[in-house]
Amino acid sequence: MTDQTVRSPEDCTTMLHVRAGVDALDRELVALLARRFGYMRAAARIKPTRDAVRDEARKASVIAAAVAEAEAHGIPGDVVADLWERLVEGSIAYEFGEWDKIRT
Repeated sequence: MTDQTVRSPEDCTTMLHVRAGVDALDRELVALLARRFGYMRAAARIKPTRDAVRDEARKASVIAAAVAEAEAHGIPGDVVADLWERLVEGSIAYEFGEWDKIRT
């Protein structure tokens, strides 16, 4: 069977359907991450000092919001917390690099 039509999870009847859906969703997630990192570039451009890049209160707020959203969708908050910790730390590192690149 070569049907790789993207279906909703509820409409999947084969592993080919599941994998096609996961692969398509992964492409969408990467596109969304590229957009998110665009906002990190904007933040690096806007923030006046390098010290302003790391904001622990904002980090905690972003992770808490993601966990709440996950739980509202019935998915594990602890998994999302781990993912967002890595995402936010990676975003901060990226923003530091962009901040430095703009100003050196």
